[in-house]
Amino acid sequence: MEKLQINISKNTQIVKEKKLVIPCEVYSRVVGYYRPVQHWNIGKKQEFKERKTYDRTLFGSLTKIN
Repeated sequence: MEKLQINISKNTQIVKEKKLVIPCEVYSRVVGYYRPVQHWNIGKKQEFKERKTYDRTLFGSLTKIN
């Protein structure tokens, strides 16, 4: 447990507003499988930045139509 606490303290930052900032990786699906975005090529990273996201709750409950 002590090693975990030391590791957490080494990998976190306190910013000026005294908010805890913990670095994390973003995973997204590209070409059928999930990978960390930081490992993508430049083209895929740009495509990821340009993606539009939507709030699913705005569309209510969607049901499958046969």
